[in-house]
Amino acid sequence: MQVSDGGVNNVASIKNLKGFDESHPPDPKLIDSCVHCGFCLSTCPSYRVLGKEMDSPRGRIYLMDAINEGRIALNTVTIEHFDSCLGCLACVSTCPSGVQYDKLISATRHQVERNYNRSLPDKLVRKLIFSLFPNPDILRILLFPLLVYQKLGVSKLLQATGLIKAISPRLAAMESMLPEITLQCFQDNLPDVIPAKGDKRYRVGVILGCVQRLFFSPVNEATVRVLTANGCQVVIPKSQGCCAALPEHQGQTEQAQALARQMIDSFADTNVDFIIINAAGCGHTLKEYGRILADDQEYAEKAKAFAAKVKDAQEFLANVGLTAKLSPLADKHLTLVNQDACHLLHGQKISVQPRQLLRKIPGVNLREPIDAALCCGSAGVYNMLQPEVAEELGKQKVQYLLNTGADLIASANPGCTLQIRKYLPGQNISVMHPMELLDYSIRGEKLKL
Repeated sequence: MQVSDGGVNNVASIKNLKGFDESHPPDPKLIDSCVHCGFCLSTCPSYRVLGKEMDSPRGRIYLMDAINEGRIALNTVTIEHFDSCLGCLACVSTCPSGVQYDKLISATRHQVERNYNRSLPDKLVRKLIFSLFPNPDILRILLFPLLVYQKLGVSKLLQATGLIKAISPRLAAMESMLPEITLQCFQDNLPDVIPAKGDKRYRVGVILGCVQRLFFSPVNEATVRVLTANGCQVVIPKSQGCCAALPEHQGQTEQAQALARQMIDSFADTNVDFIIINAAGCGHTLKEYGRILADDQEYAEKAKAFAAKVKDAQEFLANVGLTAKLSPLADKHLTLVNQDACHLLHGQKISVQPRQLLRKIPGVNLREPIDAALCCGSAGVYNMLQPEVAEELGKQKVQYLLNTGADLIASANPGCTLQIRKYLPGQNISVMHPMELLDYSIRGEKLKL
């Protein structure tokens, strides 16, 4: 059969398409496991907001397959559909065929960051995000300027005028997520080792997080008190840094691997039975260290051993059982609604344990929201990179939570908490970490609602 000149040129152009490199592209076997049934569509938050097939898991898998086979290019058009994915993993929980979309989108994002040249504004925003948020030491330096910025009312002025949003919607989203800077943010008063109260049952390490240790330090302090009250000696290595969740979720390969190695080294000689984390997104990544460092000959086995010890705080306590006495949180029955963080629910398959613990608190009435598995729109740094979609999801999630009539929202992830609080102004309802609620109950203190 003869091939026309046009056909030859067309074949040549296809071969020259920019695509994935040979370092762990999306696995064709995993791609082929998708039967395109469409069960993922109704649970995919980006598809629900954008309404485009290519902004669904099924559509993105089609694009991965086409890029693998050289039929389409890794370019601006295809990248925007991968970028629109929140990585919430709701599709993984829903898929009747067991498609491992989490592995597919992770591989794709690392390919994108290596093989696609983003625009200068996009590069600058991402550079800012990945220089700041995974680096608690730099964030700590910025605390005082941010405190002055808020106290002088500059933040409210810029938000009221819409000036930042006019310059950059992404910067405006970043600024609007900034929590209130208080004196607690400057404290670093947790010692290296905290003894168990009563008989020691376990020796556990605690990971402080980045955003968590600075902007949610009371959550870490509450977690330590709950652990020690339940017979745990707590070890907190001061050399620990970021868990690598944010760079890993966005395909920043080298940064994620370097941070994972640092974390493993910081716990190397602690002889802990378990490593406890109270932030859902961090916990999911910590349990993935074996995959993240699979090609590292020096750290591959260390990473597997480390990941095997990682437990979410709620997962751990529900498993080993509470020994401390619990008291009511209020003088009346308290109605709570639990916000399921995606990387806890879908990533770590933890949903029953948080509810078991909350129900153990006397006088607690737990309610369930409609569409509990829907992502709130935070998704790591998604609400800063894709603010329009994140805003729509945030508003939906908050309305579902409010519709329960709960007195208080329990949220086990700092990103989710910030996202929910952003859309709660004017509502007489607080957001607290489950570890804070357990801490209040153990200490016998009443909440100020």
